[in-house]
Amino acid sequence: MGLGRTVLTALLATSLTACGGGGSSSGTGGGGSGAGGGTGGESADTCSLASRQDWAFAQLDETYLFPTLLDRTVNRASYSSVQGYIDALVAPARAQDRDRFFTYITSIAEENALINSGSNAGLGIRLAYDEVARRVFVLEAFESAPAFAQGIDRGSEIVAIGGQTVDALMSSGGPQAVVDALGPNDAGVTRQLRIRQPNGSEVTASVTKAEYALDPISDRYGAQIIDDGGTKVGYVNLRTFIIDDAKRQLREAFVVFRSEGVTRIILDFRYNGGGLLSVADVLGDLLAEGRAGQVFSKTVFRDSLSSSNETQVFGTEANAIAATRIAVIGTEATASASELVANAFIPYLGSNIALIGTDTFGKPVGQIARDRSACDDRLRVVAFRAVNANDQGDYYSGLASVMPRTCRADDDITRALGDPAEASVSTALDFLAGRSCAAIGAAPSPVAASAPAAPAKRELLMPTAPSPAQIEIPGLQ
Repeated sequence: MGLGRTVLTALLATSLTACGGGGSSSGTGGGGSGAGGGTGGESADTCSLASRQDWAFAQLDETYLFPTLLDRTVNRASYSSVQGYIDALVAPARAQDRDRFFTYITSIAEENALINSGSNAGLGIRLAYDEVARRVFVLEAFESAPAFAQGIDRGSEIVAIGGQTVDALMSSGGPQAVVDALGPNDAGVTRQLRIRQPNGSEVTASVTKAEYALDPISDRYGAQIIDDGGTKVGYVNLRTFIIDDAKRQLREAFVVFRSEGVTRIILDFRYNGGGLLSVADVLGDLLAEGRAGQVFSKTVFRDSLSSSNETQVFGTEANAIAATRIAVIGTEATASASELVANAFIPYLGSNIALIGTDTFGKPVGQIARDRSACDDRLRVVAFRAVNANDQGDYYSGLASVMPRTCRADDDITRALGDPAEASVSTALDFLAGRSCAAIGAAPSPVAASAPAAPAKRELLMPTAPSPAQIEIPGLQ
């Protein structure tokens, strides 16, 4: 069996039910951008529920990071799905906040398509809801998707879906009622949406869901140089680490940063749930000119698999910069590979790296992939811890507890991502320039977005059974 450090992601626990599918994702099988894993004892028998459940248990028994936290008394016959059985097996780890629905089963074909090309179908917007106010807002829109073509973008509010108001849907069935009203993310599904734009105007748009490619770095705002009082600051908004093409796009961004002499960087990970470790490695290398051979991160498996432990060192990139100060924008949606990159630079930058925004999700563990191709089953098993050069890594409650500096800021959806006047970007610029800021409180905060009147508590809109794309890109519809 081969183990490797390929993928590290997380999904907000609130998006799942005890018997739902999905959780988070990671990979095995030789590293790089590949999505596949070991066969995990694949056999030629039928893909019956019992057979698939037995196979899943065997993989957990062999590789699970917390073997003493597996409930081996669980009767598989009591569960009508593989995911329900898995959730019951790892319930003791979940009770200790070590596996918050991170171990899950998914489709090999669908996940590979996502990693290799960003392939997905739907509206192409990331949504958040305010359960108290019963409102749903667009946090960002993917440029090649159908919703953006209809003028739906960050700050837009979905007021009604097909004649049903969001207020009524939330009142009767909560956030899942909104998900249900939006319908399946299949090409050809059409919905009438009443949209309230940030300027207060309302329009009705007929949007037909379609296939599109998820772009990990927006061509509009994803990579840019901000002039802060004469100092050039590099800004990167990486939406996800899961798409392999992010490596190329990051390299292209750093060509410009290097040519302009940029050494201060904003990493905007506010909705980034993680993804490919190979992408994290490239980003780390691009930020660390002169550190080749020094420790970037360490992968630590359970004792019986310690021979698979790895130390990843910084490599060389032609257009790397020597970052002297880094501001990492995060929210509770920021997880896994995003947290790993921030944690990796603490030993080298100390108080010159800060978390901006709110506390992060807190997922210092990653998964390997075990494939059973006959059933199109890929099991993502929590199997390793990720630590930095100083062996720091148990940030289960979020990065704020380990970051040398933190600055509290809201997610202001009334302004574009990358806008220097947007609350989180503005605060990041303050930190980089040495200006004062208020620290993040000890308790983690949910994803927040600023409405015109005041900051409101908002959480990412997730179905009870998310698709591979929704697992990797929380809030995607």
